[in-house]
Amino acid sequence: MNNRYYKQEMCSFIGVEGQSNIKDKHVLLIGVGALGSASAEMLVRAGIGTLTIVDRDYVELSNLHRQQLYSEADCEEEIPKVVAAKRRLSAINSVVNINELVMDADATNLLPYLENVDIILDASDNFDIRFILNDLAQKYQIPFIFGSCVSSYGMTYTVLPGKTPCLHCLLKQIPMSGATCDIVGVINPIVQQIAAYQVAECMKLLVGDFAALRATFLSVDLWKNQHYTFRVEKAKREECLSCGAYATYPYLQYDSQTKTSVLCGRNTVQLRPPANTNFSLDLLEYKLNKQLNVKRNPFLLSCEYENHRFVFFQDGRVFIHGIDDIQKAKKLYYSLIG
Repeated sequence: MNNRYYKQEMCSFIGVEGQSNIKDKHVLLIGVGALGSASAEMLVRAGIGTLTIVDRDYVELSNLHRQQLYSEADCEEEIPKVVAAKRRLSAINSVVNINELVMDADATNLLPYLENVDIILDASDNFDIRFILNDLAQKYQIPFIFGSCVSSYGMTYTVLPGKTPCLHCLLKQIPMSGATCDIVGVINPIVQQIAAYQVAECMKLLVGDFAALRATFLSVDLWKNQHYTFRVEKAKREECLSCGAYATYPYLQYDSQTKTSVLCGRNTVQLRPPANTNFSLDLLEYKLNKQLNVKRNPFLLSCEYENHRFVFFQDGRVFIHGIDDIQKAKKLYYSLIG
């Protein structure tokens, strides 16, 4: 039997027709860290037609215990996650069309990539981008599958625009603080379980089995052996600015976008230059090589300056490691680049 999807097609709820539907569909996956790695691999093995992966980060050693697409070699080379992910995913299934985008996803730069997208899958690490994704899903009527996990706890919810409450309905405002995996840690089993729930929902949508979708908000704590589902249909609010009768999509507004950020408790600041800034890694390398030991690959440049590690990306973004004060990070940045 040379049909790689034969055992999947044997499932009565998929069949040959469902497999054909999966092959014709396009999933946009935001984040290829822990949840994203697991979800991307499952979708590629399932035969998704097109997978667009977006991530702003590169592979580090601390990722490897839970981010299954990456290796120690990826860490040593400082490879952007989407580049390393595509390399591994293409080796798993060479016929899947994989688009990799090394960028910090926001309400503006995601727009060109929404065309013909059937599902938005959330594997991000912060609520800024999740609420942007929620508003994009509502505005362009694209199903959106939320997922999050820290420690041994995870949660997931499927948003169907026009039918279910949206993420804004449920949470009403962006949580400004709370646990992250870099503060309280995370174990690999909860990542796998939440990703499995997300991808199962995704596959239901891909084959068109809407009746099988879970209508509840799900939370799980594997260590405490707790599993909760919450009915949420009454949470839908007509006055919701993201999905209500007079939606204005507030998280797509420029002022709602994060220009600088402290990365998920990592003692690292990300700075983003204005959109009209001309930036060249080649010129930066030429300049910095005169005073510092610079490490470079085709995707990014890194160096040590005043006991801080700087990592510059092709789009002009920079990570400054070893600091969590944005103003101090800006001073260091301008001191370095002049």
